[in-house]
Amino acid sequence: MNQTNLGDALAFIEANFDQTVSLAQLADLSALSVSRFATVFREQVGSSPYKYLCELRIRRAQTLLLAGVPGAIVATEVGFFDQSHLARHFKRLCGMTPSAFLKRSATPVLAV
Repeated sequence: MNQTNLGDALAFIEANFDQTVSLAQLADLSALSVSRFATVFREQVGSSPYKYLCELRIRRAQTLLLAGVPGAIVATEVGFFDQSHLARHFKRLCGMTPSAFLKRSATPVLAV
């Protein structure tokens, strides 16, 4: 698979991260079978398509949370089913809950 085909799949994920994105859709964009696409994606990107999508959603969630958007709204804006679904993925990827993330972000860091 050439980089352009993977680029199309990555661009599709970026543009549609808040929607349900299927492996079949991504494979079709890349003109590959589902299993071949998953293998090539993992080799070139370093994670599975699903993990990549979750990480993108969490990065977008962090931005919205820092902007003061309530967690329940953030969850649906970035494509999670509800706030607990967001919190579960957030904790798995960041090692802390969204509220702990906000508290840590609000704490000024002292220069030593």
